[in-house]
Amino acid sequence: MYDKLALLTDLYQLTMMRGYIMAGLGDSETVFDLFYRRNPSGGGYAIACGLAQVIEYLGRLRFSQEEIDFLAKTEKFDGDFLEGLKNFKFTGDIFAVPEGSLVFPGEPILRVKAPLAQAQFIETAVLNIINHQSLIATKASRVCYAARGDKVLEFGLRRAQGPDAGVYGARAAMIGGCSATSNVLCAKIFEVPVSGTHAHSWIMSFPDELSAFRAYAKIYPDSCTLLVDTYDTIKSGVPNAITVFSEMRENGSLSGYGVRLDSGDFAYLSKIAREMLDNAGFYDAAISASSDLDEYIIRDLKQQGAKITLWGVGTRLITSQDCPSFGGVYKLAAKENAAGVLEPTIKLSENIEKITNPGVKKLVRLYDGTTKKIKADLITLDDETVSEDKNLTIFHPLAIWKKMTLKAKTFFTREPLIQVFKRGELVYKSPSVMDIREYCAAEKDTLWDEYKRLINPHIMPVDLSYKLWELKNNMINEIRGA
Repeated sequence: MYDKLALLTDLYQLTMMRGYIMAGLGDSETVFDLFYRRNPSGGGYAIACGLAQVIEYLGRLRFSQEEIDFLAKTEKFDGDFLEGLKNFKFTGDIFAVPEGSLVFPGEPILRVKAPLAQAQFIETAVLNIINHQSLIATKASRVCYAARGDKVLEFGLRRAQGPDAGVYGARAAMIGGCSATSNVLCAKIFEVPVSGTHAHSWIMSFPDELSAFRAYAKIYPDSCTLLVDTYDTIKSGVPNAITVFSEMRENGSLSGYGVRLDSGDFAYLSKIAREMLDNAGFYDAAISASSDLDEYIIRDLKQQGAKITLWGVGTRLITSQDCPSFGGVYKLAAKENAAGVLEPTIKLSENIEKITNPGVKKLVRLYDGTTKKIKADLITLDDETVSEDKNLTIFHPLAIWKKMTLKAKTFFTREPLIQVFKRGELVYKSPSVMDIREYCAAEKDTLWDEYKRLINPHIMPVDLSYKLWELKNNMINEIRGA
């Protein structure tokens, strides 16, 4: 949404950047991993999203004279550092999982290999982009799962936290599974379907409800969804809609029609509305609903037999109301030593989940050869290979007695991380949003329903290779003096 994002950063990224340069470390090679620790909303998975904007950000990352002048006014940076910013450009390598990919806690979503000053500086913006869009894509996926094949429309722009969150949140929601968005700007930028009906103010602007419905039907005969709860859903809204639909049928203009509920008991009202519409012969009239819906409400309404087939979901989707942050982090995994060789680094913590996995790593996804479902994910060092022709035993990295053996030729592997930038040059083309949406749907088909449960889902094993596990434990013991 902004042309210039060089200053979309925390101040300490710039002060560290300057410090690295002054200490002679700015050009030393490093590797950083972007990962997250917990699934949003207590779910069983997340959807990676935002890579296209990361690509756009890195491709345009330059410091204008205006931005350099602003930094000079802070009096925190010397002239040599500011002069160097004039030629700043990202020159590193990036590997990332494609947008729409299933991801799980602890595994690398994005890996950066670049000079320390560059790799450190981009942390804030990259996290900002990936965290937000992955959060909304995951929430949308949960909502669409609850809808069980019904269409879900993203209606959240008015409640989003600003224009960027509205546009990129709608994009992420489409990737997560929504069928259309009400956000016209998002539809234009990303070439996705746009959808909408009318507000209560439309009804109230006419002498009566029936004349409002007739006016709307005349203008939009091919997409005539009438909002029926302005005055009384059962006594006036649905009967007036039926009158208009009957008139449209008589003149041959009835197509793509239905009613929308925006208040009241949706289970009860939709059943009554369905009965009234069917009795009038309008069996194919859609019944849509909107008003502070989320995956839990939709699930309950489905269980109660609600006759709703299209869901407009706004506030609780675009803000991920029950879980407003994704929690992705960006940690140093390897650094260049005096001999010019990358050596692993590790961050220790009293909180076990905050201890990082050292070294240059990759992700190996293990699939059952028969069902094509995911069995587990394995994080390995980058130079390791996993053979499908040999038995493979994997184990829980914190409880090594929890083991699983995959017999040779009964499983197959895939390495989700793909190269996006090579020495600063883009080597990957982002698919269209609708293509990513299709890819995401295929990804979700590789999950058993037990992992998709909204509450207390099964937890996907994310294990470490023995070589990586051994490296990690040896480094912990060495640092702790064990």
